[in-house]
Amino acid sequence: MNQISRGRYVTRETILDLLSDDENARVSNAEGGPLAEGDEYVDLSAIERGVQRTDGVAVTVGQVIPKKAVLDRTWRAIMQRISDAHL
Repeated sequence: MNQISRGRYVTRETILDLLSDDENARVSNAEGGPLAEGDEYVDLSAIERGVQRTDGVAVTVGQVIPKKAVLDRTWRAIMQRISDAHL
């Protein structure tokens, strides 16, 4: 595994570790409903893109953490991990 791939893997795992059981369930089950235009999310398969906003194009929910599915403090912690990773 090259250094970039390893960094992405570690970041993805550390981000998932930040989620509470309830948040993990909401993310996994997409209880927040489909992402609406303008919703913020982090794509776990493209963490290097940082926070993204939906723009009317369908987003595969299985690989994303929608902002609306987690608490504000968790979202801030996710943003800090992404910043610290320097992807």
